[in-house]
Amino acid sequence: QVQLVEIGGGLVQAGNSLRLACAASGRTFAEYTMAMGWFRQAPGKEREFLAAITWSRGSTTYADSVKGRFTCSRDNAKNTVYLEMNNLKTDDTAVYYCAASNTWRAPAYAPAYKYWGQGTQVTVSS
Repeated sequence: QVQLVEIGGGLVQAGNSLRLACAASGRTFAEYTMAMGWFRQAPGKEREFLAAITWSRGSTTYADSVKGRFTCSRDNAKNTVYLEMNNLKTDDTAVYYCAASNTWRAPAYAPAYKYWGQGTQVTVSS
């Protein structure tokens, strides 16, 4: 089984930065996980892909909407993935989720991720 916990959400002003972390645990995490992804969901909206990273080499891919502002990284020794968010905008307000997938074929495809964290709220004020 795999457990994921997001940490670091909160209330920030537009233009500021925030760093989220996702801590993974469970005996099957290392053998299952090929990629970790970050998604967000605003009220009344579909879940939106943000970024993903391969667990082995740290290769990354980003949604066009956040490329240049958000950076995804990981620390394999700590079983932790990070999302550094810079120049935050009010439209970034959402619940942010991390997830684990056993494939790199479709990193932006939410159903490819089997395990999900509980989410952490990020609210950006003007």
